[in-house]
Amino acid sequence: MAQIPGSRPGRVHPGGTTLASLTCTDDTHYVLTHTSGEVIVRIEHSGPAEFRFTDAAHREVGNAGAPGLFKSLQLGLRTDQGRHLFLSRPGLPFTQWHVTETAPEGVPTQGILGRVTVSTIDSWIGLQQYVVDMDPRLEAGDRRTVVAAAICLHLLRRPPGAAPRPRDGSVAAAPGDYCAPVP
Repeated sequence: MAQIPGSRPGRVHPGGTTLASLTCTDDTHYVLTHTSGEVIVRIEHSGPAEFRFTDAAHREVGNAGAPGLFKSLQLGLRTDQGRHLFLSRPGLPFTQWHVTETAPEGVPTQGILGRVTVSTIDSWIGLQQYVVDMDPRLEAGDRRTVVAAAICLHLLRRPPGAAPRPRDGSVAAAPGDYCAPVP
């Protein structure tokens, strides 16, 4: 389970274990690190709905972009291996996005490879939780891209007039959750 921005560092799902932390360095740069401090991925918010992912050596390891009027309906993803993934939901009232692979034309080609589900933990302070479930067919670089895309979803879903950046957060695993290591 990934508890992404909007939570406080160290606060995790009851019974969960902190795996990583998200730090906002400014209004457009975010760093996801292991609890050891090792960088997992850096996220650069480079346009209204464009994101670039880099590793600790600042090499590009993927990107995400949202076409259309409603930016949080779908994200096109590209991994470090050039794999094209698509994160989409059927409509605005839905709280679950599906991860699928796409052909170069952007058409989904396989079954569902993962899911990202959002729930509200505390509506008074706007605390949200993003749960990321991934199929074992996704490689480590693909998983890193999907987790980074969940952070991007949060950034795109902020209400108008919200603070310019999310609060720092944490990524956690509850007992029984599948959490593969991310390079």
